Amino acid sequence: MRHVPPAIDPRILVDASTRDDAAVVRLTPDRALVATVDFFTPIVDSAYDFGRIAAANAWSDVYAMGGTPLCALSIVAWPRDTLPLEVLGEVMRGAVAIAREAGAFIVGGHSIDDAEPKFGLVALGEVEPGRIMTNAGAKPGDVLLLTKPVGTGLLATGLKRDYLSEADLAPAVAVMTTLNAGAARAMLEVGAHACTDVTGFGLLGHLHNLLQASGVAAEVEAGAVPLLARARDMAERGAVPGGTRRNLEALEGAVDFGRLDQVDRVLLCDAQTSGGLLIAVPPRDAAPLVAALERAGAPTAAPIGRVVTGPAGAIRVI
Repeated sequence: MRHVPPAIDPRILVDASTRDDAAVVRLTPDRALVATVDFFTPIVDSAYDFGRIAAANAWSDVYAMGGTPLCALSIVAWPRDTLPLEVLGEVMRGAVAIAREAGAFIVGGHSIDDAEPKFGLVALGEVEPGRIMTNAGAKPGDVLLLTKPVGTGLLATGLKRDYLSEADLAPAVAVMTTLNAGAARAMLEVGAHACTDVTGFGLLGHLHNLLQASGVAAEVEAGAVPLLARARDMAERGAVPGGTRRNLEALEGAVDFGRLDQVDRVLLCDAQTSGGLLIAVPPRDAAPLVAALERAGAPTAAPIGRVVTGPAGAIRVI
């Protein structure tokens, strides 16, 4: 994105310059469009679940901006000569199920013939311009809360290597297909300074982006970060996806891991799919937000650290 010229139109309220989760464009004084896109290769064997996960993952960026889903266009790459179109139908059926749950619609899309299947959405939503949640507002003293456990990348890799069965992966599928709608409502209800969702860059990668945009640093309690069952086991067995390894390399110099061992470092940098919201909230509002997240049915409501004064983007794991 460094090759894309900066957006200077006053209608553009959020663009790629802050590494936010989605773009936001003002339509009227009290309405703005939230736009994002995401697609990837299958991470589970079930075509229906793949569609559900991909759709929930795409809508997550809209929720992270404080928006409400409207509609989506599907993006499909499919090996039509080797994989029946009926399987694609199951992928679409799963995506439509999640869209309905979000109160939105899949209204079209585009497909190409490709040797490897890929699926995702261009997801659109709306937000009041005065209620946009970005990753640039965190302040020293803020509590960091995470709304889903981490470990999906490790578990999906474990499945590919036959370390896990589909049944073993079921808790992760349940988390990945849970919309961040309730967490977003809780965040807006209580009030927060900043938010991002945790996906491909892993927990620390997305936190790093949030801190850079906000001009602050953070401390993270490794033992407070919620993990999916078997995630540590997969890390110990070396079922580490390439994206997780790249995340670790990219954060070199930005993260002080102290005496944390390699397994815990992998867990904190694991590349996620359809992860939770990472929210920076004033200390006085942390307990009310935890309560609101629990009422909303968020998979977790875990305080994992705090924002501190320091070099922008710096993270110290304790």
